[in-house]
Amino acid sequence: MRKFSLMLLLQLMAAIAFGQINLTGVVKGEGEPLAGASVVIDKSFYGVSAKADGTFELKNLKSGSYTLLVSFVGFEPQKLDLQLNESKNIEVNLVPDVIMTDEVLISATRAGSKTPVAYSNVSGDEIAKRNMGQDIPFLLNLTPSFVTTSDAGAGVGYTNFRVRGTDLNRINVSVNGIPLNDAESHGTWFVDQPDMASSLDNVQIQRGVGTSTNGAAAFGASINLQTNSLNKEAYGEFKTAAGTFNTFKNTLSAGTGLINDHFTVDVRLSKVTSDGFIDRASSDLKSFFVSGGYYAENTVVKLNVFSGFEETYQAWWGVPSVRLNNDTEGMQRYADHWLMSQDEVDHMMASDNRTYNYYTYENQVDHYQQDHYQLHFSHKFNPELNFNASLHYTYGRGYYENYKADEDLADYLLDNIEVGDEVIETTDLINRKWLDNDFYGFTYSLNHTRNNNDFTFGGGYNVYDGNHFGNVIWAQYLGEAEYNHEWYRSNGLKKDFNVFAKYNWQVNEKLNLFADLQYRYINYEIEGIDDDLRVLDQEHDFNFFNPKLGIFYQVADNQELYLSYAEANREPNRAAFVDYPAGYEPPVHETLHDWELGYNFASSKFSFGANYYFMSYKDQLVVTGQINDVGSPIMVNVDKSYRTGIELQAGVQIASDLQWNGNTTLSINKIKDFTEFVDNWDTWGQEAYDLGDTDLAFSPNIIANSQFVYAPGKHFSLAFVTQYVGEQYIDNTSSSDRVIDAYLINNLKADYSFTTKLFDEITLHFMANNLFNHTYETNAWVYSYLLGGERFKMDGYYPQAGAHFMFGVDFKF
Repeated sequence: MRKFSLMLLLQLMAAIAFGQINLTGVVKGEGEPLAGASVVIDKSFYGVSAKADGTFELKNLKSGSYTLLVSFVGFEPQKLDLQLNESKNIEVNLVPDVIMTDEVLISATRAGSKTPVAYSNVSGDEIAKRNMGQDIPFLLNLTPSFVTTSDAGAGVGYTNFRVRGTDLNRINVSVNGIPLNDAESHGTWFVDQPDMASSLDNVQIQRGVGTSTNGAAAFGASINLQTNSLNKEAYGEFKTAAGTFNTFKNTLSAGTGLINDHFTVDVRLSKVTSDGFIDRASSDLKSFFVSGGYYAENTVVKLNVFSGFEETYQAWWGVPSVRLNNDTEGMQRYADHWLMSQDEVDHMMASDNRTYNYYTYENQVDHYQQDHYQLHFSHKFNPELNFNASLHYTYGRGYYENYKADEDLADYLLDNIEVGDEVIETTDLINRKWLDNDFYGFTYSLNHTRNNNDFTFGGGYNVYDGNHFGNVIWAQYLGEAEYNHEWYRSNGLKKDFNVFAKYNWQVNEKLNLFADLQYRYINYEIEGIDDDLRVLDQEHDFNFFNPKLGIFYQVADNQELYLSYAEANREPNRAAFVDYPAGYEPPVHETLHDWELGYNFASSKFSFGANYYFMSYKDQLVVTGQINDVGSPIMVNVDKSYRTGIELQAGVQIASDLQWNGNTTLSINKIKDFTEFVDNWDTWGQEAYDLGDTDLAFSPNIIANSQFVYAPGKHFSLAFVTQYVGEQYIDNTSSSDRVIDAYLINNLKADYSFTTKLFDEITLHFMANNLFNHTYETNAWVYSYLLGGERFKMDGYYPQAGAHFMFGVDFKF
């Protein structure tokens, strides 16, 4: 019996071996082998890089039709259709591109196929399919460890995201290698550049410290946006979409193609409007993008000018949990405890529990415009050496308008008003808080490649000059003060210099070593007074050394391992400096030690990836409940904290027209020995509570995405998407009383394209978000206090829309 079983096993193994097909070959350019050329099977998970002699091998394929995509920088990509019934050996000859392409412009900031970091690439085609008016965070939310939120509840207007529980203030964002983060607040507001997605060629998301070089250090991820690349053919496109909440999106774009083999011009105009899911949370968004390029055999010069204008009605307050839960007694407590006026509480009680908006003043808006100018230059001296340089300037200006009732005149540097025997000390008023800033600088990199060595030397210098000031534009009692009375003004001047060197050494065909060393110097000065009339004058200097080391090992043609260590140092943002109490030591910089260990496997029908990370923080800045002398919360350095977890990704080609992709993050996120501070209204002091090890706020232990895509032909596709986000604490106390519940939502996306005599292509889009009308929130804030010996809270949650829909049509000509 054993002999029979052994023979049967051997026959089965022989049959399997006989049934497998291998595709081997060599990739050449002008007769020379192209080491590192990319060879990918289209619509599969399988791809390899050519070896030093240009050869490649794709193993264990099944009989059938395949499309092979072959590419190499400096050569025109080639697509080959193959019918494989047996193993075959082929030769691919790529034709040199007569002009340089845009890829070299961002090469210094991007992770390559053998860079030992965890990253995801999102192509322009993927972005275009999802782009139905929602902001960029919602177009990237299928990538690992990614959680999005929307103030207005439907993805239009102010949106935000976290990666590995890290908020957007600690995520490095760049456009074509130019920093997009605000230099003072460290935040990125995509609402300032509405519909930028329509001008993107691709996006790379590097999780952890990554390879970020310019701008603020990455403490959770780096997001690198690349705008439109060279399009050699003339084109025109009009996209229109409409949907729930009176959401409308219109985009017109066109390009000249390559004129006289050297020049291109691309333009885009966009307008997006929406009423929002939350009451009055409307958005009126406009933007344009213009790009002109000169391309030669060894030189690229490119000028990008883009601008965005946004006016959004404020929905920053959120919905109190007592309103969400229809707790009448709890809502009345807001008036009884002087948190709101009785009129405000009556308004809350009369509002819908999911769409309530605290603000009712008709012009309670955020009004802002941001203009960007980027000049990029790249030159190839020889096949081994090229140079990139970029100049940039950004001008931003705008305000948010507020109605304030019963304000003290003295708080606005207004004199008390005497009317007969009465002295008026308070007034209703409307103010505008302004930000007017300039951001400019340059970046550069010199890249040298020879044999198995890649070396990059680069750096940058950026200056931020921002004015903060406030005007009273109306008051019930203004006295002798003039219209636009200014009551505060301050300036932030920040100079940021960095220099770096990167080295990648391919030891042999399987082993790569990577090193990246950066020095960064920052000088930051703040002068003037804040809106609460506190003097802000201060100056800070920082010197950071940020090393990154890694090893990449090609286990087999379709298997790879990597291990990396990176250190990042990050200065506190403006709020941390401005809000700390007078007489106290200012906050210090944060330090992150990031370990990443990854494994990837890919075949024609299946892919799998696992990345383990351990992110250890020193002096991470968090909210503890401590306040300053005017009652504003302050950020406090906590000695030790960490994030650790594993990111799993998989894909299965279930059938020729059906594919599944998914990812899951399982994590633990802790603060060591956390102390909470709670205001005691009975004593006008604060109580301290030693809580030991607690969970970091907004850091779910489970994040998962699943996507089934059915594409029976080139013209139709149907995607069913499921997203799950685990429970999140909204402060750092691990209290079950202060959480965002776990949620699971499902979305459906359908696309159908066809051609006509009038248009090259017409594509119809349909998108159903939150298909099963799940009730959930994605963000929140909380303030706790003690009164009468009992603990209470004031909070705000951000409900997201139930089932809502978008329909769109694209016309290409």
